[in-house]
Amino acid sequence: MRRKTMLLAATAAFTGFIGAGQGALAQTATPAAEPQDGFAIEEVVVTARRVTENLQDTPVSVSAFTGDMLERRQIASTADLDDATPSLQFAPVSPLTGNSAAAQIFIRGVGQTDATAGVDPGVGLYIDDVYMGSAVGGVMDFRDIAGVQVLRGPQGTLFGRNTIGGAILLTTAAPGEDFGGSFKAGFGTDNLREGILALNVPISDTVKTRFTYGTRVQDGYVTRLYDGKKLGDVNTFTITGKVRWTPTEKFTAELRGDYTKSDENGAPLVFAAINETSAFPRAVSYAAGCPGMASVGTTVPSINDKRCANDYYNAGKYANNGTHPVNSDLENLGASLLLEYRLADALTLKSITAYRTLEWAGSRDADNTPFPILATDYSSKGFQASQEFQALYSGSRLTGVAGLFLFRQAVDDILTVTLSPPTAPTGTRDSNNNEVRNKNWAAFTQWTFKATDALSVTAGLRYTDETKGSRPYQFNYSNPTVLYVPYKLYERKFSATTGSFQAQYRWNAALMTYASWSQGFKGGGFNSRFNGVVASGQPPSFEPETAETTEIGAKLDLGGKLRINADIFNTNYEDLQFTYRVGTAPYLFNAGKATIKGLEVEYTYVPTNKLVIEGGFSYLDDSIDEVSTIVGATTAVTTNSQLPYTPKWQGNVSVAYTVDLSGDLTLIPRGEIVYTDSQFFDAGNTKEIAQLDAITKLNVGVVLENKVADWKAQLSVNNLTKEIYPVAGNSSLSTSSGYAEVAYNRGREVALSFTKRF
Repeated sequence: MRRKTMLLAATAAFTGFIGAGQGALAQTATPAAEPQDGFAIEEVVVTARRVTENLQDTPVSVSAFTGDMLERRQIASTADLDDATPSLQFAPVSPLTGNSAAAQIFIRGVGQTDATAGVDPGVGLYIDDVYMGSAVGGVMDFRDIAGVQVLRGPQGTLFGRNTIGGAILLTTAAPGEDFGGSFKAGFGTDNLREGILALNVPISDTVKTRFTYGTRVQDGYVTRLYDGKKLGDVNTFTITGKVRWTPTEKFTAELRGDYTKSDENGAPLVFAAINETSAFPRAVSYAAGCPGMASVGTTVPSINDKRCANDYYNAGKYANNGTHPVNSDLENLGASLLLEYRLADALTLKSITAYRTLEWAGSRDADNTPFPILATDYSSKGFQASQEFQALYSGSRLTGVAGLFLFRQAVDDILTVTLSPPTAPTGTRDSNNNEVRNKNWAAFTQWTFKATDALSVTAGLRYTDETKGSRPYQFNYSNPTVLYVPYKLYERKFSATTGSFQAQYRWNAALMTYASWSQGFKGGGFNSRFNGVVASGQPPSFEPETAETTEIGAKLDLGGKLRINADIFNTNYEDLQFTYRVGTAPYLFNAGKATIKGLEVEYTYVPTNKLVIEGGFSYLDDSIDEVSTIVGATTAVTTNSQLPYTPKWQGNVSVAYTVDLSGDLTLIPRGEIVYTDSQFFDAGNTKEIAQLDAITKLNVGVVLENKVADWKAQLSVNNLTKEIYPVAGNSSLSTSSGYAEVAYNRGREVALSFTKRF
């Protein structure tokens, strides 16, 4: 509590500058300082409204980071973004799949915990304006990133597809005009080795290219006692290329490609708990000869005996007793083509064509004991194709965009579930196969009218039409029994019209305020995991979920030294797509309604060009207002439950100082405090896998730089005080399988790197 008070006091001190600066608001604020040696408040350009504009002129709640900001804040991957972004939670583990590259992203309490192909993410992830249709692959290193934007709240007009919670926009570095590049090498904790090579290779005056190769290898930090394997390891490399052709001032074509491959041991999941009264733990314990068990139906005794499946198999936060084979592999290939033509001074036409393939596999021992209670082997292979057309108009008073979006996705999933031994009911190894076939198209438009030099209003509308398809078949390996094999394509159609409205007023050069309203829509679909035939003869399906947010915000710049952006919001969240347990299978159902209210503040203070203090905080107040009745579900969701990944308080404050040394050397020490309140990771608020205590992390670092020779050396220490806390979890304690699993953070990480530009 004392740590949270200190952090909030620090942030409140900067918020207080709003009141202190009221006298200055009647004057023309000094423009932001130009980039120079040392620190300055940067002019940050964003594309949150599909047009290029200054962050301080954008009536959207957005956290924006330039490449320099990412380096300064030690943000090296998508998984690090939540340390510096209010209301963002990013879990780099998907317990249900065992894949360590699957992201669970939540913004303002809205997201999705299931990474399977039949379930859409709740936060959209974009790379160079291309939507990534799968949560798998969302955990990625920033090897050639020029900027990141985190858009909070529904983005249902301009981005549309599955941005009900928000969107994360990644922009890769553009080809340079001259030959050159950079090289980075680093090493650190757990035998970390990484290298990045980026090259700009101009072909002619009109053709420029850029190529990047990056690799990262790191030992795991969870030990499997059975075979010594290290879980949570990293073994990945990425190749990217970009070719830009500008034959005239009016036309640009840009071709981009990327390839990522990883071969790893699996997610760092460990034992969380066992329900000794559940059927599967009782069956395996009886079969193993656990003392005191007279029959299969006897409760497993709480004794330290290897023949008994109970909580004595808890090997700690960094070890487990699992014996089922584990792995986490990924192969991700993509290409996109951007065509941009300026038809007139005020009118530009744009086309974005993209194609991506994704193949991944993940295996896990869910109970993390030597007993065959439950294990999964998941493999997936598929592609996505998208096409977007945009027409952008920029007049003196009216600006806007109109567009058409087309999307197609085909994914083949195979999930094999290994259950208890033959002493349990027949059907011990089930194969759930599902062919997902999704189609989507949308038409959208948004226009801003500048009524006066100070007042602008914006209105937007989007129509979305989706077809979700599922061709399932399910059978049993151990006892060749057809459980569910229609092998028929089932389809459901969903459509929605979503809108947005914004009104902004610039009081003077220093202060802009705005009010906004926006809607979001995330399509329904079919469950790919289920327990045999259902009454309808179809795979169980779920309906879309929607969100509607009203927001009031302010953006303030004072004298090029202080920037404060703040907002308050209210979200009505309906038909929540929650994961429930029916039997042993996790099903997605529409759970009811919720309300989320909140406050977000971000600030940057540069009193001199030697010192920068920056950070932000968020406060979220969530409530589940209505709960739907789910027949057969064992997951307990009530109006007293909290939304997953929704900490009440979250904040960060960072301080960096420049010290000029002799010659051309500069030393920049930096420290950062990150605070995250307690939170749950599942709809049932299972305490065994929750982060029950608040976390305060301390990150520090120092950079030695020579700008004349163009090199830098950086030492960084993340989580200096070695705080240990859970980051994701999965529970089946209330079912016959009776297990729970959880993943913890790596702990303290030290890294040393050297970068040379040429």
